[in-house]
Amino acid sequence: MSEGWGKMISVLMRSHNDIAYIRMTVNALLEQDVDEAVEIISCDDHSTDGTAEYLASVPELIRIAPPEGKYIPGKTLNYMVKHAHGDYIIFNNGDAIPQNKEYLKNLVAPLKDHSVNCVFGNQIAREDAYAVVRKDYERAFGDGSISRSWHKFFSLVSSGFRKAELDKHPFDEAFQYSEDAQWVNRREVKIVYVPSAVVEHSHNYTLPQVRKRFFNEGIADKQMQKKTPGFLRTWKTITAETLRDWIYIAKHGVWKEFFYAPVYRYIQKMSYWKGTKQ
Repeated sequence: MSEGWGKMISVLMRSHNDIAYIRMTVNALLEQDVDEAVEIISCDDHSTDGTAEYLASVPELIRIAPPEGKYIPGKTLNYMVKHAHGDYIIFNNGDAIPQNKEYLKNLVAPLKDHSVNCVFGNQIAREDAYAVVRKDYERAFGDGSISRSWHKFFSLVSSGFRKAELDKHPFDEAFQYSEDAQWVNRREVKIVYVPSAVVEHSHNYTLPQVRKRFFNEGIADKQMQKKTPGFLRTWKTITAETLRDWIYIAKHGVWKEFFYAPVYRYIQKMSYWKGTKQ
């Protein structure tokens, strides 16, 4: 990792029980080819699987204890930003593994244009990802051609800001979910997607986990006063996504998920809809 004479990059890494991926993430971050000086600040949320012990064994990391009390995403993010010394802030989840040595350089580059408020990187699904998950990642990321039409699509998993921007506009600590969506939706911002800044990141959630996640995202979107779909529109979305899933499954020959796809979509979309009614 090169330490240039220019501005500094602060990589802020949250983790919780990420032992399966954290070594690869940290090693990839330490091997970045970048002109600016880099500090990596690690904030582990009481991991019990060996993640905390591994992080303690890496002298290059700056480790900070999490803020006291219940975990609130915005509170932890703001807390980490206050500890950062860099001009640029990069958020990189502990389980999001950079895929090349130019990752940081590519992610930071658009932020040198002060008309850009934030950037986010490309996420590719893991090899063991369910077909429905892989399809969603390819639609959301990839070359960005599909998600470009989605209103203010953004993901904090691999993302960047100028520190001055976050000092002026911190994350809202009232949100338990969708803190990234809340940040970009509360005012007019210019978001840049960087497809060349690639991380490997995905989750094979159980169906109860899918229900909980999307129910809470529905609550958050309602809290943001976003326009949310009604009951009939939700059913149309379930049908449309299931058809896309089946086409993807047929194309890739993953027939074992043929009957799983409609169940997954029903739980995902109906849970979100129910969340918006809270």
